[in-house]
Amino acid sequence: MIGKRIGKRYEIIRVIGDGGMSRVYLAHDMILDRDVAIKVLHYDFANEDELKRRFQREALSATSLTHPHIVNIFDVGQEDELHYLVMEYIPGRTLKEYIHTHGALPAEHAVSIMQQLVSAISHAHHNGIIHRDIKPQNVLMNGEDDVKITDFGIAMALNSTAHTKTNSVIGTVHYLSPEQARGGMATKRSDIYSLGIVFYELLTGKLPFSAETAVAIALKHLQEETPSVRAQLPEIPQSVENVILKATAKDANYRYASADEMYEDLLTVFSSERAQEQKFTLPFDDDRTVAIPIVKDVPKFDHLENTVKHESPIVEPVPPVEKKKEKKKKKWPLIVGISFLVIALLAVMFTMWLKPKEISVPDVVGEEELSATEILEKEGFVIDERFEETSDEFTAGQVIKTVPEAGKKRKEGDGIKLFVSTGKDLMKLLDYTGRNYEATAQFLDSYGFKSIEPVEEYSDEPKGTIIGQQPEADEEVVPEETDLVFTVSKGKELQSLQDLSGMTQPQLESYAKSSGLYIHIVSEEHSEKVEKGRVISQKPSKGTKMDKGERVDVVLSKGAPSKPVKLVVKTVTIPYEYREEENEWGEVIEPQPQKIQIYIQDRKHSMNDPVEEFEITEDTPRKITIELEEGQRGGYKILRDQTVIEEDKFNYKELN
Repeated sequence: MIGKRIGKRYEIIRVIGDGGMSRVYLAHDMILDRDVAIKVLHYDFANEDELKRRFQREALSATSLTHPHIVNIFDVGQEDELHYLVMEYIPGRTLKEYIHTHGALPAEHAVSIMQQLVSAISHAHHNGIIHRDIKPQNVLMNGEDDVKITDFGIAMALNSTAHTKTNSVIGTVHYLSPEQARGGMATKRSDIYSLGIVFYELLTGKLPFSAETAVAIALKHLQEETPSVRAQLPEIPQSVENVILKATAKDANYRYASADEMYEDLLTVFSSERAQEQKFTLPFDDDRTVAIPIVKDVPKFDHLENTVKHESPIVEPVPPVEKKKEKKKKKWPLIVGISFLVIALLAVMFTMWLKPKEISVPDVVGEEELSATEILEKEGFVIDERFEETSDEFTAGQVIKTVPEAGKKRKEGDGIKLFVSTGKDLMKLLDYTGRNYEATAQFLDSYGFKSIEPVEEYSDEPKGTIIGQQPEADEEVVPEETDLVFTVSKGKELQSLQDLSGMTQPQLESYAKSSGLYIHIVSEEHSEKVEKGRVISQKPSKGTKMDKGERVDVVLSKGAPSKPVKLVVKTVTIPYEYREEENEWGEVIEPQPQKIQIYIQDRKHSMNDPVEEFEITEDTPRKITIELEEGQRGGYKILRDQTVIEEDKFNYKELN
């Protein structure tokens, strides 16, 4: 799996957790550029279409849970027969690991953690979701006093199929409620029971019920009261112990009615009002019919703390047994009694002789598969199943473990499950060419490669781009044993920019053609030193390393600056010529607009075209500006309806 991309976006980095039902990987979301945790289910969905639909529906409903103490589920997916959940990545450890490291926690710290867990479960219950598998292994530590519960939707989905409803129970036996152990349906109060067991473990650093087999532990959940925390740690307040006793009542009716009620109780356990609280006890009903559980023939579990699918209920209740009236003993002759005794002894001896002998499973861990098979078969066992797993400890072909494990007593002829190593988890290298080296090296560093080194060379690719790699793409490697070498582009080999000072435009064009550079004239300026039409300055400066197609800005000379321009600014009033006109009926006509044209002769204009044209209906003022350079003459004229009404001329020398 390592190095593969699933869902076309999640690139697997490494394994960060393993359980009975799933394996968890650290992955990187290539679209949102963030690390995520991906839980890949071991459950066989191959022939269960209803299970697939149920899992998708229930897991998607779990994505709706938004709570500060619930791990967010971002995505639910399927690729071929692979079903997975994409979750928020919490880099810390599990609560189980925290307990193993720190042992029993102070009551204040344990209550703080429980308040967070119970509030999270309360939120789930309000959304119609039962967890079914609450345990410290499913609680992640995001710091010393911040927890987030995970695995909503998995046990819930798998426990809801037709198969598991009738024949199995999903859960972890150390935290399993009595009703689940009997094969009943899990309820919200089942979660409350599991929370009570977790609380006990936080305060004491150990589990309340332990035994060699899952059945024995389940029977203790059914038959034995939760041990007293105060008997072990008298300094713990009775109000704190009462939370555990009420949450773990065997009869669900006596537990907290809801997670909300349990949360409210936790908030006040250290209040002065509860300092003298009496021990929580259940009402006693002597007339109740008690069901005696029947122990089923269930094998020992290798990992009792893993979430497992228990085929058939762990224990089943049977109706109360009525006592039969004792019959009066009959006296038989002594000879008949002795005869029966002899026959019974012979029968027992015959049965023992026929019964297969029990032998210990030999230790074949670390042996090659063929050698391990020979040893087991020589002892009288048969290999009924073979599994392959990756392993950092054992080389390919060596035996990782057996089920049952070494030392367990089994009958001659029993089957052994053999787990064989396929070697270390291999990573399939992708094609990294075309990617940025720095970003790629930083990303791959998390895989634990032996080394990642660049070798630079010139190319047409942008600087820093990977243009080659060793090992090559699609090759499968063990990261910690592999040196990655990337050929990285230094960019194109560049040329030094010449000094363009004093060049003319034709010379610039010739240099641009030979060098492949783009010469851009940004402006022209007056210069006393540089002849008109030649380069005054350039940017970048000479000697700069440049690639073909890059731009060079130059400034050309306009020659020496001319003498100052003199201005003539004159304000004139253009008169409107009033004419009294009458129409055919002798009525006076309103004044008609008269067309005005102004012509100017100066350094910018000539008398060929008017600089302004407009109409007037009354006397109109106008400002006329004339600019003259040394040696120039200028002037203006104003026409009204094509008749010159005013004009004037000026000489540069005569102007101040």
